[in-house]
Amino acid sequence: MQTEPHIQPTHLPHQPPILCIVGPTGAGKTHLAMALAKHAKSIGQTIELISMDSALVYRGLDIGSAKPTQAEQAAVQHHLIDILEPTESYSAARFANDAKRLSEEIRDRGNIPVVVGGTMLYWRAWAYGLSSLPPADPEIRARLDEQGKAISWPAMHAKLAQVDPMTAARLQPNDSQRVQRALEVYEITGKPMSELLADSPSEDGREGSAIPEWIDLISLEPSDRSRLHQNLEKRFDEMLTGGLLEEVALLKKNPDLHGDLPAIRSVGYRQVWEYLSGEVDQAEMRYKALAATRQLGKRQLTWLRAISGRKTFDPFNPTELNAALEYCKQSLNK
Repeated sequence: MQTEPHIQPTHLPHQPPILCIVGPTGAGKTHLAMALAKHAKSIGQTIELISMDSALVYRGLDIGSAKPTQAEQAAVQHHLIDILEPTESYSAARFANDAKRLSEEIRDRGNIPVVVGGTMLYWRAWAYGLSSLPPADPEIRARLDEQGKAISWPAMHAKLAQVDPMTAARLQPNDSQRVQRALEVYEITGKPMSELLADSPSEDGREGSAIPEWIDLISLEPSDRSRLHQNLEKRFDEMLTGGLLEEVALLKKNPDLHGDLPAIRSVGYRQVWEYLSGEVDQAEMRYKALAATRQLGKRQLTWLRAISGRKTFDPFNPTELNAALEYCKQSLNK
């Protein structure tokens, strides 16, 4: 089987760097981007935002994904939001191509592209290109799904440990998506995923990463982790009271949707789906959703802290948040 082609970096010659605002979930990326867009408008410039978020691409996943409001989307042009049905899949490869194309189109219009989001796998594909891992094989994936349902994902994790102990050691036994992918890679190539990545150690996008010259990376990294967790807890409770249960209930009415789809696996949606399916009670659903959200934020920070040269600001420090906005304003004039 052919491996996925290596996507070349997006470098656009003779152009200023593309501003990219990143950070863990709940760090205030959209707020900063909207403030920057307002400033740009006041000086006669127009910003268009390119979403770098794996959940925002799906129609119908609004509340639980903290999707920009209709007012925000009306005030500033947003791209890569509501482009797919939740039955479909989106990939890092597709994002890399979409972000490159959109950046060129936005500049051709005389406007300024700004990439905003926290899906760091997309960042890696966009900034560095893709690894040589093989693309998904639907038949193998379907068979592994059936095996996982039959014997449990911890049992599948044990199978992975026999053929790829290094990858198994870094994955949680219940992480069905990643366990499945590692087993799939092994079946397709006959080699452990850890060995394939070791052959190209920079391809995981974390270790020793440096920002390409055509990207200006702003990273919102809260120094007070407990405050971030409190904010995430408050936000999830507001999602629940704001209609998240009803939103997922509507999704469940679609007979083509199920819990193994990437859209439904999104943090928050997976846990509410389990609750509405009678697998957990509401208290456990809330606990698991908050735990998954905290874990997501931790993974995002792990990616970010390994990227040398990024400009970091604490969004919970008013002085630093203002400095972040000022830096972004300066970036517009490069």
